[in-house]
Amino acid sequence: MARPQTTDDAALLTRLAEVFRRTGFSGASLERLAQEAGLRKASLYHRFPGGKQQMAEQVLDSSRDAFRAQVLAPLDAPGAPRARLDAALAGLDAFYAGGQRACLLNMLAPQGREDGPFAERIKGSLERTVAAFAALAAEAGHPPDAARRRAVRAVMMIQGSLVMARALGSHTPFRQMLDDLPQELLG
Repeated sequence: MARPQTTDDAALLTRLAEVFRRTGFSGASLERLAQEAGLRKASLYHRFPGGKQQMAEQVLDSSRDAFRAQVLAPLDAPGAPRARLDAALAGLDAFYAGGQRACLLNMLAPQGREDGPFAERIKGSLERTVAAFAALAAEAGHPPDAARRRAVRAVMMIQGSLVMARALGSHTPFRQMLDDLPQELLG
């Protein structure tokens, strides 16, 4: 009779995500992943027969779902564009722990090439975010081309602030982005 799982999937994916956020894909050794997961390597392979790549794929999928719920869903909710953006920014703040949590898309993006194992997931996530912000900017009165440009800049601000926060060891760039993004997107 098989032993029951002692670690639920959501908690396991959260722990694995933190390793990938800190070290990226290349730096995440199976030993480190197993240690952070609180499992033996054999147990980790049992849960993820596709190895480290499957772990990263499931972490990305779980992160995408959480981002949709916390950030993108408020953008589609009823209400004034600014109120919806404020709710999305509160979700963004929580999702990235006030700028203290690195972006998985950045940490798992292929270096210097466009065809890495996660490229389609990463591209899809970024495109969905741009589209959601562009729709909000258009609803706020900007022509479609301008709305898309504003949305692209908003995503660049988010990503850039996360890189800077990580590199500087300070949440200040992220906080500034949260303050400035409404004017950039809706202004």
